[in-house]
Amino acid sequence: MPRSLRKGPFVDAHLLKKVEQAISSRVKKPIKTWSRRSMTLPDMVGLTIAVHNGKQHIPVLVTENMVGHKLGEFAPTRMFRSHSSDKAAKAPAKKDKDK
Repeated sequence: MPRSLRKGPFVDAHLLKKVEQAISSRVKKPIKTWSRRSMTLPDMVGLTIAVHNGKQHIPVLVTENMVGHKLGEFAPTRMFRSHSSDKAAKAPAKKDKDK
């Protein structure tokens, strides 16, 4: 269930401080954050925020469509590679030429 409208969006104070500094200085350097739980605000549109996924920081350029979503939604934490049985099924069967 989403956060109550009465309470407003949640953004960590340290992230909000970094966003305000980036807006005032007009620096396009990515803002590093570990706060996946913070919501994107209209003030963040146009900024690049590097969201930590548990291993590395994923750069996310915030657009208007992202406002109201959490930052963690844009930095996936799991990487699906494929099922091992799919490789065996897709590989062509080798034929014996000696018989």
